[in-house]
Amino acid sequence: MLRRFNVKNFLSFSEKEDGYSEEFSMIPGKVRNKKDHLIENGKDRLLKFAAIYGANAAGKSNIVKAIYFMRQVVVSGIPNRYTDKYCRTRIENKEKPSYFEVEISLDNKNYTYGFEIILNSKQIISEWLVELDDNGDEKEELFSRDLVYHKYSIAGWKNNEELSNRLDIYMSDICEDDSILFLSSMNIKKGRFYKDFPDARILFEVYYWFDQILQINFPDEPLSDYSYLGQSGNVEEICNLIAAFGTGISDYKMAKVPKETITDDMSEEDRDRFNDIIENMVVKINSEVNRSAKAKLVMRSKVSFFIVTIEKNMEPLYETIRFYHNSKDFSFSLAEESDGTIRLLDLLVVLLNSQNKVYIIDELDRCLHPCLTYKFVEEFLKAIELNKVQLIVTTHESRLLDFDLLRRDEIWFVNKKNDGESDIYSLEEYNTRFDQKIDKAYLEGRYGGVPIFNTIFPIKESNE
Repeated sequence: MLRRFNVKNFLSFSEKEDGYSEEFSMIPGKVRNKKDHLIENGKDRLLKFAAIYGANAAGKSNIVKAIYFMRQVVVSGIPNRYTDKYCRTRIENKEKPSYFEVEISLDNKNYTYGFEIILNSKQIISEWLVELDDNGDEKEELFSRDLVYHKYSIAGWKNNEELSNRLDIYMSDICEDDSILFLSSMNIKKGRFYKDFPDARILFEVYYWFDQILQINFPDEPLSDYSYLGQSGNVEEICNLIAAFGTGISDYKMAKVPKETITDDMSEEDRDRFNDIIENMVVKINSEVNRSAKAKLVMRSKVSFFIVTIEKNMEPLYETIRFYHNSKDFSFSLAEESDGTIRLLDLLVVLLNSQNKVYIIDELDRCLHPCLTYKFVEEFLKAIELNKVQLIVTTHESRLLDFDLLRRDEIWFVNKKNDGESDIYSLEEYNTRFDQKIDKAYLEGRYGGVPIFNTIFPIKESNE
């Protein structure tokens, strides 16, 4: 679970006046109501939901991009297109390090992991992993790297000499390499290592959090591959959910289609690649000793969804989804559904998920009616009562600014200052009364994060 995220010198986030980074937190404030909005995590408690508001270009999407960048560096290495993504409001920021740090909860223990990187030259200059105590203070530094002074420490395993020696070898191998993180290097072909040294698994678990638990979604990108629609045991539950949102869909089913339905709209290159994938899957399945060997390929685009099922010694089965609207006589393809319905089908994976996840969705309300956005958040807060799932969204939808729906500490604002830099802060800082009409106060600019307009068409004075 996410506890905190801190960033400095990235896009519109420079640094605070005291030199500290900008901070977003899922740690609850002093609010006493709606305790069911909290995830009990051992002695710790965390928020399930947070909504981030801000005017267009204020920087609310930049907080999502900052978390996404950190994930990219950990999972895939330093991407090339970010060399100019330091905060360009100050010329000196070009040579200053950019700072990224997350505080996360894993198995009822809290850790902080972070690194500093000079984006302009793609140089990592420091990295650290620290275990925290119950108060959020440092309990033990597990490892640290300082590439400026060419120093490193793996003190977290000093009581295990064999493990410590092995980690020392791995660390020394990349000590001078400022292009890769130690956390990343420890998750490249290291499966046997963690079997031999289970005490080091925290290095795998932190990496796994970035790679599998953290799910980030930007506008116009699919959030789900719709594979949940192909699970026959979920049909009734999914239909009830879809119907509850007023889409008009009453049922759906998987329907066989010819292979050409999938390939006709592909380019020749994509068609050849698809055929190669299917052929390789068929060869692999037919070579399996297990007679019941089966494989599925799920394909999803913005307006289409197909599942290819391959069973041993059988022809591949090609299927798509068909929806029914109060009649079994006519069915509709995904492409025939509205943008709002497609968006909702995407979001349903959040409600149906039963595993630990941290979903971060930029522009939750895209394509959704205001009442539907409200209903979705309301259903999320009900459905996730027993699961450790967090949902963090950016939005313009002011109807969510309702104390009947949200807690004060679940509402955040991003405001762009006159110098072009962004601040992020919580409504909790305002100590707003619970009977306050906060949507009206927000739109009036009381909390910042709303656009300020100049005259678009100035009135010219008449000479008459």
